[in-house]
Amino acid sequence: MTILAQTPYDKAVIPEPSDLDDVLLGRIADGDRQAFATFYDRWSGKVLALIRQILRDHSQSEEVLQEVFLEVWQKAPQFASARGTARGWLVTLARRRAIDRVRSSQASRERDTAYVATDIDYDHTLESVEQRLESEQVRRMLDFVGEPHSSTIKLAFFTGLTHREIANHQRVPLGTVKTRIRDGLAKMKRFMEQER
Repeated sequence: MTILAQTPYDKAVIPEPSDLDDVLLGRIADGDRQAFATFYDRWSGKVLALIRQILRDHSQSEEVLQEVFLEVWQKAPQFASARGTARGWLVTLARRRAIDRVRSSQASRERDTAYVATDIDYDHTLESVEQRLESEQVRRMLDFVGEPHSSTIKLAFFTGLTHREIANHQRVPLGTVKTRIRDGLAKMKRFMEQER
């Protein structure tokens, strides 16, 4: 019979008997740091993967992982192998912590949303009046500029068409469109200077 040596890959894929985890938790309960390090090395990758499935955020998952293993260190004396496996206990701790984090984040977002919704309580009338005055001023400037500059500026700034699309729409060369816009804006600037 040939015995093959185990590689680190085999240990990661093929879990060792859970009796070892029970022994490690017993030693952790007695304050054995080496047992804790071994337990952490055996389970941290798998627990992090579980937490990431719930949280989807890597940095928050790492924080929760730290909280879970801190809880393992603190509550190892409470673990009773008669009530379940070390793996089951660890998975339960991790799921609870991750779900608590989701709930906490959701409650925080809801509080922020509620605060923002109640915080924005101002008079929309002034804003509406200012918009109307600005719109009226733009209309007067466009009237002052006259055609064909006015329609070209409207197409450029209010419809989102490119200069080439405006040229095709108005059936004029691209250079003409650019000249109309440049000259029209110059006229609008003069109009604004006269209004002051």
